[in-house]
Formats: sequence, C-alpha cells, structure tokens
Amino acid sequence: MERVVEILKEILEIPSPTGYTREVMEHIEKKLTEAGIKTYYTNKGALIAGNHPEPELVIAAHVDTLGAMVKGILPDGHLSFTRIGGLLLPAFEGEYCTIITRSGKRYRGTLLLKNPSVHVNKEAGKKERTEENMYIRLDAEVEKKEDTEKLGIRPGDFIAFDPKFEYVNGFVKAHFLDDKASVAVLIDLMLDLSQTLEKLPVAFFFSPYEEVGHGGSAGYPKSTKELLVVDMGVVGEGVAGKETAVSIAAKDSSGPYDYEMTTKLIELAEKRGIPYTVDVFPYYGSDGSAALRAGWDFRVALIGQGVHASHGMERTHVKGMLATKELIRAYIEEKFL
Repeated sequence: MERVVEILKEILEIPSPTGYTREVMEHIEKKLTEAGIKTYYTNKGALIAGNHPEPELVIAAHVDTLGAMVKGILPDGHLSFTRIGGLLLPAFEGEYCTIITRSGKRYRGTLLLKNPSVHVNKEAGKKERTEENMYIRLDAEVEKKEDTEKLGIRPGDFIAFDPKFEYVNGFVKAHFLDDKASVAVLIDLMLDLSQTLEKLPVAFFFSPYEEVGHGGSAGYPKSTKELLVVDMGVVGEGVAGKETAVSIAAKDSSGPYDYEMTTKLIELAEKRGIPYTVDVFPYYGSDGSAALRAGWDFRVALIGQGVHASHGMERTHVKGMLATKELIRAYIEEKFL
C-alpha cells in the first residue's frame, strides 16, 4: 500500500465531524513534529505547519468531515439527531456510528428509518429520508429517556459515522474522502519536503470548519500572497473530473478562481505530464471561497483528486491522489526553486 494511502487510512479512522477535530489534529501534529516540521494552532483551532518564518504560499485542506449531533432523546431512549454539513441521508442509512459524550464516554449506534421493519411497515421503502423520519438506534439496553440520560448522553453530543475504508485495485472507498484524501496528500508531500521546508516560504493549513462554511475565513499568516486550496474534485454527470486525475477548478458556486494561478497550474500539469482536468463545479464552495468572502487580500486557486459520489459512499484512486501531490510539488518548485 502506498504511503499516502496508509496515511489516509490512519486519519479516516479518527472521528472528526466538524466541531470535534482535536483528536485528528493532534495525530497530524505528532506525525509532522516527528519529521521535524514545526506546527502551531490558530485561535479557532486550525493547524498550521511549515518551517519558514514568512510563508508566501499557503496550501490548505480541511480535516473536518460530515457527521451529526444528538438533537434529543426520544421517549423510547433512542436518539433524534441533527446533521452537521451536507450529510446525504439515503447514503448513510444503515450505517454504524459512535456517539461521543462530553465526558468522553462512547456508545455505538445505527442510523435508521423510524419503524424500519418491512414486516410491520409496508411503506418503509417509500418513506422520504429526513431527519424527522430517521433516528439513531442506540446499542444499549434502554427503554425510556431516563435510561439514556443515566448513560451520560445529552443533546449536543457528537455522532461520528464509520468511514468503511477499503482499498482495492488502486481505488480507495470510504466516507469522508472529502477532504481527508487531500489531507493525506499534504502530509505525504510534507514528509517528502521535510528537509527543505526551512528554505521554502510555504505553509500548510489544516482547517477544522470547512463543511459548515467558515473554516478558511481566518488564521492565515500575514505574509500570505497565495492560497492553494486542495479539496475534492467532483466526478459526475456534467463535469470532466476523473478519479485517476487531479481536477483544477476554474470556478465553483462562489465564482471564478484566480486566473493566473489556475493558468499556471494547467501549464505545469501539461509540462510535467500530470493527468488533469479543468472543471466548473456548480454546487460547491471551499475554504478559498470562505477566505475571499472574509476579505483576505491574496490570490486563490483550487485543485484536488477526483472523488465519485461526494457526500455519500465516496471513491477516488491513488493515481488521482498522486497526481494532486505532484501538481502541488510542481507549483512549489516553479515558484521557489
């Protein structure tokens, strides 16, 4: 298994729904520190890594994922929930999850349709999958609300779904490749560059709140002139993205990305024979979008490995991840070496 896939598997196994990212941040921090790479946290909890005191180029990916939160305890002791981010409920129906209490206790559960048995509910297959029509079946002997309260479960507790990682024929299948595939790419590249990072005015930004829209809105070094966002490339009808290539986004729902940066990325991909596509994403925003809306005065571009079935059971290919890594490397080398 390629190192980038091993890194991806490690971080996928650490739950990190938006708002509960400290565990995965600490894992990344430890891995980078052991490689001699300096890190620090912003006030809002983003992790910044790099050995140059005044980085001009910041490369960003987000560690937070889709998830849910306990909304309430139902009369039978099981749980109602509210989504965190754009969780596609039909794609997560039947998935196992972990409820993480404020005191650190963990319980298992399953996301289900209410009254899910077809032997008593002939409409089970027709029912719309909504938060109101679904619930978390708690794997504990509970019969009433008070039983669950005694376990220490409360509204506001996080719900993390299992990633279901599988690696087959070069394909990586899992929930939350958006955006942990990109995080793995950045870590893998940093390990390659660890001996030269002190000379490179480059920093890496790991965002904790992208899935709810404000992750990239603050915290960048004052010396930043360019932001290269690495997030999933869309694969589906009406777009050009491929799982085996890096997508270069010319535009998403927030508007066009920087013309010069985007053009340079295309030129480098062609020059170095890196498989790529150029695309427009109609229903998509990124940490770059958040940074521009917040008023940061730097150029922004967006790239990422193609990911199929976004916000569901996602899939990408190691070729796409490596193409993304090599395009970032090429951009750094073109600017600073």
